[in-house]
Amino acid sequence: MAVGQIGAQVGYGRKGTVRGFMAHTGASEKSAIQHLKNNDWDFQLAVEEYSQEHATEKNRCEVLFNKYKDPNVDMIMADGISNLCNDLQVDPQDIVMLVLSWKLKAASICEFSKQEFICGVQSLEIDSMEKFKNKIPFLRSQLKDEDTFSEIYNFTFDWAKEKFAVGCFLKPGRAQQGQKTLALETALALWKLLFAELQWPLVDQWCQFIQERHNNAISRDFWLQLLKFAKTVDATLSNYDAEGAWPFFLDEYLIKNDTCDKKSDE
Repeated sequence: MAVGQIGAQVGYGRKGTVRGFMAHTGASEKSAIQHLKNNDWDFQLAVEEYSQEHATEKNRCEVLFNKYKDPNVDMIMADGISNLCNDLQVDPQDIVMLVLSWKLKAASICEFSKQEFICGVQSLEIDSMEKFKNKIPFLRSQLKDEDTFSEIYNFTFDWAKEKFAVGCFLKPGRAQQGQKTLALETALALWKLLFAELQWPLVDQWCQFIQERHNNAISRDFWLQLLKFAKTVDATLSNYDAEGAWPFFLDEYLIKNDTCDKKSDE
């Protein structure tokens, strides 16, 4: 919630105090109100209480991070994420791990920096494995909102483009740093993962088509346009606007389907 929007449960005269507390500490509205109430709306005492709790929480988050961090670098890498998945009783290929990466604002697939992990789990109010497990249903629920799904889909391009996924999005191979496109194999794996959640009926057909006709990496515009296509064009492709600003391969995909339909009618 934005700092300027305070719930009706707080009197008008105290909304400024809540805003000030949120701006000063970075706390959520709920946390700000609770700490202020705990201290009879004494701003300084509430800040001190929050800071003490926050420091303790951060220490617990660091314990979690250290449990999974790589022995050679101060990051959680592929093996650590695999161990985290085991403890969460979640398959590494489960889309919820992508949602977690989005929530943690991870810069790259299959990696969590110390700052990303600690700040991310703190924002989710996670400081123990039990709380982590209990947060999984919430993370899954994020995919049900159309706008949030689009945000996660858009995030995925930059998150995955620096690595070359082999088989699934948690098995990265080699890729050149700083690339602006997404390896085709990675895009195919992620499209199947994401569009299965969206229940797009053409995803398998599309992936087969693009694998046969397109050997190049996927650009950002191509990635974004496909989501628009999946959300606006029906499964029969009857409302596809050939005059629209679609990528060439979407036009070719439509032509291929028209040709197949005509042959089946003969």
